Amino acid sequence: MVTVPTRQGLEAVDILRRGAGDDAVGPVLHDDGCDTLGFVVPPGTAAGWDMPGSTCTETDGRGLRLSPEPPAGGSDWLLPPGEADLATDPAVLRAALGEAARLIEAADNCR
Repeated sequence: MVTVPTRQGLEAVDILRRGAGDDAVGPVLHDDGCDTLGFVVPPGTAAGWDMPGSTCTETDGRGLRLSPEPPAGGSDWLLPPGEADLATDPAVLRAALGEAARLIEAADNCR
């Protein structure tokens, strides 16, 4: 699971959907405080994840059941699991998060 601040995550979801449609992004969780979004990524992603401003939690693929019910208390699905891919491609996510960070920085600098 790659966790990012909500604003950057929402921008990334939009970027992914615009670029390749709804199938480009897997399930996404948000916390109840709407502080963070978590993107489901394939097992093994954490070993090579080094994106500033984000964290990638290592799992062994067990214990995270993708069902309509959120897998953790205090969270809910922004994009629930469906019949498409159950994970977002890490390389595609990295590019979208980078673009989102640049857009946010540009918007903040225009104030």
